[in-house]
Amino acid sequence: MPDLHRELEAKYDLDDTSELPDLAGPLTQALGTTVVEGAVAEHVLEATYFDTADHALAAARITLRRRKGGTDAGWHLKLPAPDGARQEVRLPLGRATRTVPAPLRALAWTRTRGAALVPVATITTHRSVRTLLDPDARVLAEVADDRVEARRMLPLAGSGSAVTAPQTWRELEVELVDGDADVLAAAADVLAAHGVRPAATGSKLARVLGDAVPQPAPRKALTPRSGAGAVVLAHVAAQVEAIAAQDPQVRLDAPDSIHKMRVATRRLRSALKTFRPLFREEVTRPLREELKWLAAELGAARDAEVMRERLLRAVAAEDPALLLGPAGQGIDAPLSQAYADAHRAVVAGLDGERYRALLGQLHAFVAEPPFTGRARRRAREVLPGRVAKSWKQLAGLVERAGAAPAGPERDVLLHEARKAAKQVRYAAEALSGVFGADATALAGAAEAVQEVLGEHQDSVVTRQRLRELAAATDSPAAAFALGRLHALEDAHGERTEHRFAEVWARASHRSLRRWLAR
Repeated sequence: MPDLHRELEAKYDLDDTSELPDLAGPLTQALGTTVVEGAVAEHVLEATYFDTADHALAAARITLRRRKGGTDAGWHLKLPAPDGARQEVRLPLGRATRTVPAPLRALAWTRTRGAALVPVATITTHRSVRTLLDPDARVLAEVADDRVEARRMLPLAGSGSAVTAPQTWRELEVELVDGDADVLAAAADVLAAHGVRPAATGSKLARVLGDAVPQPAPRKALTPRSGAGAVVLAHVAAQVEAIAAQDPQVRLDAPDSIHKMRVATRRLRSALKTFRPLFREEVTRPLREELKWLAAELGAARDAEVMRERLLRAVAAEDPALLLGPAGQGIDAPLSQAYADAHRAVVAGLDGERYRALLGQLHAFVAEPPFTGRARRRAREVLPGRVAKSWKQLAGLVERAGAAPAGPERDVLLHEARKAAKQVRYAAEALSGVFGADATALAGAAEAVQEVLGEHQDSVVTRQRLRELAAATDSPAAAFALGRLHALEDAHGERTEHRFAEVWARASHRSLRRWLAR
């Protein structure tokens, strides 16, 4: 199994003859605690970097290398993380020197899409590293003084590669270990005061590859006068990118990754449905079906995760001691297993041909959008009306639910209304960059409706799951606790219906929809 390491660091350019400033003394003053330097260690690091021939990984700020030397020799795949850090996935060196291990190929697949991974650079680093320690001998950060020699590897016609002349430079890396962001900030202030400049590039590989890495085309500002198709396509492209970015996170079981990938999938499917007159139906219809399949695959894992958290919170609210008894175990064990099984199924799906074919189709859609004639009309002439149609469907479902008697029929209609509210929200959010505050306000109102109806649906589903768990337990204490939770969920469901009436009264105010009549 890969080892996952979180990396948060800052890089600086150094002149060849520069002396490193003292960091321990100034950091002691800045942080209000004693900081001392540990012993200096010397390493020689020899790395071969791999990418596709067109540098698809580098374009996505991903690096893949096989490195010898130092304390962490092995295969390393570095992925950008949402908080600005990087995730480094590590595997042992093994015997193969030019064949990337299968787990790393899988993590990078949404970027390579099956293209061969070949050596693109070799980098040798002579590293002098020292640690910064607090009074408890805890390592706050490592400071690495690197002297680098790098060469690009260029593919030759037929087979093999040519090696360029070496580039050499010196750089400084300050990487957090057990310290927090204040350590990096304080170190940056000290280095700036001594004239040390932040590095011009984010990684050694980016520096050696230079302008060989493809850059995204500049985006043209979109307005209500822009083509309707261009506005929707920008939103579609953003969701396709979100799916690709979350794929490795889902594989690594990163927190909230399944939810984020599922949301991107649903946003994309919703856009293709709401704005379908802008695209050829023979293209979008099968895409919508495949996106529905992917959302369902992700949904099984996400629903198990949410159900477990919801029920354990409910048990803890009743009596924290119950978490350690039959009630807590009767919830935790089966739902944890359900999530683990569902997550394995998700990863298997991501490795399958159906998912990979879908990604290929989505990229083709973005590259050559199947526009209809309506896509060329101005956004303000076409798009608000499509949102208005989604709103009308939502209002009709709410009216039908209000007329239905309490019970399963109303529950079903409220669930359908929740899905319709989500479609209105996603449609308005897709247009918020162009229609501004008007679209944002409607999206917020639809989200409020979606959330309260989501609570209602969660209560319906939770009551059913509680009945199943109670039927499966042999413990009278667990059965009693589960019955008590069922009664609480019953009351919660009733409260959500009352809250929904208040939320709907605000969300259905005509002022929120004036812009839809343009």
